[in-house]
Amino acid sequence: MEHNEILAKVQEIFRDVLDNDDIVLSPQTTADDVEDWDSLSHIQLIVAIEKEFKIKFTSKEILSWANVSEMIECIASK
Repeated sequence: MEHNEILAKVQEIFRDVLDNDDIVLSPQTTADDVEDWDSLSHIQLIVAIEKEFKIKFTSKEILSWANVSEMIECIASK
């Protein structure tokens, strides 16, 4: 799956979990850029992404992400 396809799916997950259809993600997007992306919603996002892509992340992977691009790289590698 191409990175732009993954980004589009992840963006839809963010919109659904955070209940905000106006969210537009870029590879450089961080939690500071998205209103309501806090520690609790981060867990909800992780669970939803794992379910959508049928993958599991390690704690080390999750903690290493600095932005959406690193999350997408991790998804693509699985």
